[in-house]
Amino acid sequence: MNIIIWIIFGALVGWIASMVMKTNAEQGVILNVVVGVIGAVIGGAVMNLLGERGVTGFNLYSFIVALLGAVILIAIVKILRRP
Repeated sequence: MNIIIWIIFGALVGWIASMVMKTNAEQGVILNVVVGVIGAVIGGAVMNLLGERGVTGFNLYSFIVALLGAVILIAIVKILRRP
C-alpha cells in the first residue's frame, strides 16, 4: 500500500512542480511521478544539508520539501536541455 501512496504523492508533487516551472505540456503522468519521487529525494538531501529534516512522511512539510526538490530537478533539466 505504501508504494501506491508514494506514486500518488509523487504524481501530485511532479504535476504541481511542472505547473510552477511551466513544463506541464511537456510532461505526462509517468514523468510527473518520476519527477515527484526524485524531487522528494533531492529535496530531502537539500534540507539535510541545511540542517533541517528531510521528507518525514505524508504531510504538508514533506510535500513542500518534495516540491522544492522537484522544482530544482526541473530547473537543472531545463538548463541542460538549453541549446
